[in-house]
Amino acid sequence: MLTRIFQSLREHSPLVHCITNYVTVNDCANMLLACGASPVMADDMREVEDIQSIASALVINIGTLNPMTVPAMFKAVKKANDMMHPVVFDPVGAGASNLRTETALQLLNESYFSVIRGNISEIKALALGSGDTQGVDANQSDKVTADNLEATIAFAKNFASRTDAVIAITGAIDIVADAHRAFCIYNGDAAMSRITGTGCQLSALIAAFLAANPEEDFLEVTLAAVCAMGLCGEIAKARLSEQDGNATYRHYIIDAMYHLQAETLEKGAKYEVR
Repeated sequence: MLTRIFQSLREHSPLVHCITNYVTVNDCANMLLACGASPVMADDMREVEDIQSIASALVINIGTLNPMTVPAMFKAVKKANDMMHPVVFDPVGAGASNLRTETALQLLNESYFSVIRGNISEIKALALGSGDTQGVDANQSDKVTADNLEATIAFAKNFASRTDAVIAITGAIDIVADAHRAFCIYNGDAAMSRITGTGCQLSALIAAFLAANPEEDFLEVTLAAVCAMGLCGEIAKARLSEQDGNATYRHYIIDAMYHLQAETLEKGAKYEVR
């Protein structure tokens, strides 16, 4: 399954439109290039519809909201929904401020998203209408552990049922769920949390996987993307020397994606079905 999905991504090279934050936009573009896709970053109201009409998927990331990008997001999502393009929603920092939470909830209420990806605190903020996110990081009390895994899976399935979207909760244990099935993913490395933008890169990566696999089950496609990102984190970590730090690690993760093979992904993916 993972082999087929990844090979399709390499073969189709989809164009992915990202309205994302300026902190990580370059890393998202390079991750898309590394996986075989093509990035386009357009957030001006005057062109978002034109750009979306030629793209195959859309990423909405609310990491750095401003009065110009918010209306552009709504316009781009509407165009993507009208054209039945997959849309990935990354509610960065939802729960940390009224602006982020209200914008995220409005987008959720007025749009259709194929996948909603965030940390557990961000997803809870969307599901509950409020939250306690620590900046753009998950609150320590929310973190997914072996003790609360079953409850978190049930929560993710319920939210997936309410939104008709695949829910991807990323952290030490990643959970990818629809209303009926969930995958618990154990790829990745704790050091990935020390790099700004690995979550943003993953959201862009998921969009590329979806765009290249429109006939596949989006739950399984999202699983493939999350496993691929985590596996690249593991491969990159193994390359680090004692003198290397998080900047080098960021580059190595992108390099690992560039060189990743379908067979390596199939063999190295660590997940279970719940």
